Amino acid sequence: MDKNFRVRLIVGLSMFIVALIGLYTFDSIPFKIIFGFFSVMSVVELLSFFKKKHSAINIVLTLAEITFLICGTIFVAKVDLNHFWYIILGVCGYDIFAYLFGKMFGAKIFKKSRPFPHVSKNKTWEGTFLGLATATILVGTKIAAQGTIGTDWMFLFCGPLALLGDLFESFLKRKFKVKDSNEIIIKNKFFRFLELFVGGSEGHGGYLDRVDSTAFTGTVLLIIISIVFGL
Repeated sequence: MDKNFRVRLIVGLSMFIVALIGLYTFDSIPFKIIFGFFSVMSVVELLSFFKKKHSAINIVLTLAEITFLICGTIFVAKVDLNHFWYIILGVCGYDIFAYLFGKMFGAKIFKKSRPFPHVSKNKTWEGTFLGLATATILVGTKIAAQGTIGTDWMFLFCGPLALLGDLFESFLKRKFKVKDSNEIIIKNKFFRFLELFVGGSEGHGGYLDRVDSTAFTGTVLLIIISIVFGL
């Protein structure tokens, strides 16, 4: 098991336990506060990108990502516990299993297994397909267990939306020429301490990497629910 995966696994499990406790206590308020804090830290990381490179297009991309973070946070604050589990199953299901299956089967089925070489070169066709399939199965299983479909079918898109959110963040980092979203602010002692809670000290990710997919997914679903269903 490589170091990056160990960090991802340990931090992921720890965050899942904290999220689980937060979701089932005090009407999910602790979890919503934590997610809001992650979003704020993600904005700080985004703004730190400008220390390395800034241009008109980068400003537009940053504003778009900040919009996703704000709308995603609003979605998390508004959605009920039952529906938020669709987000967890879809987004986290895709992220975890795409990475896992990519490590296990990457380039073993498709010889040229790089679907997004200019945006995210580490992604593989095998990991992407199997991650999306797993996310769809997880969400579909919960919908079936609920017994009523209603408007819940829209959450079947959580996997693909999580992928798009992840790709957008990867594109953003490439435009700014940064490897990880925390690589600049982590040099500050205060931020370095905070990054310990998301595995940033190991050179992996940062806060933005933890919420990018949820923020994008939440934004799209918030728009759909608000416009189509008038909620």
